[in-house]
Amino acid sequence: MNKSGILLHIAGLWLLSALDASGKWLVMAGVSVLMVAWMRYAVHTALMTAVVLPSRGRAIFRTKSLPRQLVRGLLMITTTVLFFSVLGRLPLAEATAINFMAPLFLMMMAPWLLHEPHRLHRWLGVLAGFAGMLIVVRPGAQLDPIGVALGLATALAFAFFQIATRRVAHDDPLTTNYYGGLFGTITLTLALPWFWTTPDLSLWQWLLLVSTGLTGFLGHWLQIAAFRHSPATLLAPFSYLQIVAAATLGWLVFGQVPGQTTALGIALICLAGLGVALTEARMAWVRSRALREAR
Repeated sequence: MNKSGILLHIAGLWLLSALDASGKWLVMAGVSVLMVAWMRYAVHTALMTAVVLPSRGRAIFRTKSLPRQLVRGLLMITTTVLFFSVLGRLPLAEATAINFMAPLFLMMMAPWLLHEPHRLHRWLGVLAGFAGMLIVVRPGAQLDPIGVALGLATALAFAFFQIATRRVAHDDPLTTNYYGGLFGTITLTLALPWFWTTPDLSLWQWLLLVSTGLTGFLGHWLQIAAFRHSPATLLAPFSYLQIVAAATLGWLVFGQVPGQTTALGIALICLAGLGVALTEARMAWVRSRALREAR
């Protein structure tokens, strides 16, 4: 087991949760969602340009399918704007838990969109995840219904984003990351005249706004490094630790602690995804072992 990849993956997840917490705080403070999203992409792209472009040069723009990169970038922007909107309406842990329906949506759509075989354990995982989501968003949970609807839309958009990411897997991960940030920056910059309002923020609040790009850049950078050190099947189960990070930051920053029933629903979503991830990892290991023995 490559522990360095796991540690890099977990560190990246915590940074991305810090990005979510910062975005939630800023939206609650009155900064527009599009403003937060624009700053997040602009700083991210500036940092990638400063750090990656000098070493990669024009090679960073080399892609086998620019249209697919643009589709992925559009879905990335959609997911970001939707999720920041959700964070303005729902507690951090609940919003993150609903967003983790995305892998389950992906499993549900994979047979038709990715031409992957139907597998019973995937459908069982989807059903268990939906049960967990229904517990989280039950009427007694007193969650904003618009926030819940936006959360489900975010999860669905993120599932399509993951499909789009698979379809550009032939490109260098840094190229894909750069195109996503660059397309997001250009699109939101073109829209600036329609949503720009200078927020009345203190110096540290401006620093927090700028930090969304830094945490996003470092979080994705660590994710790329993690996948270089360890296979995706090994890292997938640890992705669900992001809900722990979200719950911890939600408690420390906003004083929001999920109730026992909500925690049960969140746990069920995690267990559903974790069970599928572990089953997939075991199946991959069995296939790999069979190939080695056949040689």
